[in-house]
Amino acid sequence: MFDTHELGRRPGALLRVARTIEAPADLGIAGVVGVPEGAPVEIELRLESVMEGVLVTGTARASAEGECVRCLEPVELELDADYQEMFSYPESDSRGRSKAAADEEDEEAEDMTPLEDGMFDLEPVLRDAVVLVLPMQPVCREDCAGLCSECGVNLNDDPDHHHDAVDARWAALQGLAGSLGADEKDNMSDAATGVDEKQEK
Repeated sequence: MFDTHELGRRPGALLRVARTIEAPADLGIAGVVGVPEGAPVEIELRLESVMEGVLVTGTARASAEGECVRCLEPVELELDADYQEMFSYPESDSRGRSKAAADEEDEEAEDMTPLEDGMFDLEPVLRDAVVLVLPMQPVCREDCAGLCSECGVNLNDDPDHHHDAVDARWAALQGLAGSLGADEKDNMSDAATGVDEKQEK
């Protein structure tokens, strides 16, 4: 929670705040990438007093951790999340304005978060800001080659890795050949040769 009492209510008054907080749980995109719970988050705030309340503008800096969606290796990202939010005075409708004027501003007021005893909670604003700057599909590097779709080898470590293509028509016979004796393999090979010769004729 942040306190606005020092700022006062004179329109135009400014207050700058710098603070390091511990990251709350689930600060990020669940199961993809986020700031670890308890990790330091550097907060810089600019509080400005206006007629309706306090306009809060700031930046949050932290390190996010996740997993590369291509090769599944750990990923660490430095993030800067900017945000702005209006926190309204709860009694703003009783400061000399007519009821008609207050009614006209009802719709605009719905977009504001009320202050509670001069305090405001930055966590919801921080969560929204962090989610907006984090990638939905983090990668360890832009040219990450990923994993081999057949055996799972990391192609970044072995760029020349490949598998010889096997004719699907003979794949079943090759599997069978592995379980046959030498004589049976020779007979199967002769049979295959005979089939090829017939096809050529």
